[in-house]
Amino acid sequence: MLPLNGIRLLDLSTVVFGPYASQMLADYGADVIKIEAPEGDSTRKTGPTTEPGMSAIFLGVNRGKRSVVLDLKTAPAREALLKLVDTADVLMHSIRPQKLAAIGLDPETLRARNPRLIYVGLHGFAEDGPYGGMPAYDDIIQGMSGSAALMERQTGTPQYFPTIAGDKTCGLVAGQAILAALFQRERTGKGAYVEVPMFESMVAFNLVEHFYGQHFEPPLADAGYPRVLNRWRRPYQTMDGFICAMPYTDLHWQRFFTEAGRPDLAGDEQFMNITTRTRHIEALYAIAADVIASRKTADWLDTFGRLEIPAAHMRRLEELGQDEHLRQTGFFQTVDDPRMGRLVFPGVPVKFDGARPPVRMAPRLGEHTAEVLAEIGLAPARTE
Repeated sequence: MLPLNGIRLLDLSTVVFGPYASQMLADYGADVIKIEAPEGDSTRKTGPTTEPGMSAIFLGVNRGKRSVVLDLKTAPAREALLKLVDTADVLMHSIRPQKLAAIGLDPETLRARNPRLIYVGLHGFAEDGPYGGMPAYDDIIQGMSGSAALMERQTGTPQYFPTIAGDKTCGLVAGQAILAALFQRERTGKGAYVEVPMFESMVAFNLVEHFYGQHFEPPLADAGYPRVLNRWRRPYQTMDGFICAMPYTDLHWQRFFTEAGRPDLAGDEQFMNITTRTRHIEALYAIAADVIASRKTADWLDTFGRLEIPAAHMRRLEELGQDEHLRQTGFFQTVDDPRMGRLVFPGVPVKFDGARPPVRMAPRLGEHTAEVLAEIGLAPARTE
């Protein structure tokens, strides 16, 4: 029994933001019904595949769901969706708010129909601000929320994080917000309207550490946490590779300086405590990089282990499947599909009572249309 068994979620979102959130809830046991237009989610065509409509990006954010095709431009399909709403605990969408009332999917209409419904709007921007209703994609949100500028401060060139950080971060925010709303409903018996804006979510994410001195009036420092903006904050190059090392405490640095044959630095007032080290972090990391370049990776791993300083190999993406820890904990899981063959998935990272939820196959377009509509007493032909 998984924690969300018995919860039904209707997901009208596409691409990654919404599907990533609903996949997490599907992993936790929710019955996630993915409502797709006849052409399907665009990610069905994104990335390599052995079967049309089942591309890599789609597989990465849609496992464990059921797919129902409804052409919401037609009245029968909209009526079928409303009947599904009657059975649902959660409805989430990434439709621009301006279009909702025209197709009868505005929050007022659906919550009046089902007062226990958790209605979730996945928006680019909060509706009550001047950006409300503007379209938003990961690149746009990264640029507007300061992410590209953070990269500029570290590297000298404005650029996006090499991951769809906006979509995935906001997907996690959406997932926990839905869980919070479900918990509230258990107490009150009433549903809720939950708005998850990408812009505000990513600004909040970036400013956890980077608001920095701007917390104070007047500001005590510029925005931006110097340690992580330092251009030397990167894996250290050794004689034969790279190592990730993190001397952090006063004792860590004193031991490192002694090991490096620089005991004088242990008493240098620039490096004596975390406050002064933060002010001189670029010089400190440059010194560390120079020292670490003088030995081999294995030597440093042994040395840092002896000094009780956190350190590890730098893994490349293609090496993660062979990581001994991930292998022994059974993180990667395989699914044998009769049409696509054996597929490998990253597993669910959390465990419940010591067990990792199983990975289930992503659905083919419309695979469960007849099944789901039969559950509400409709035949597929009625929705065409």
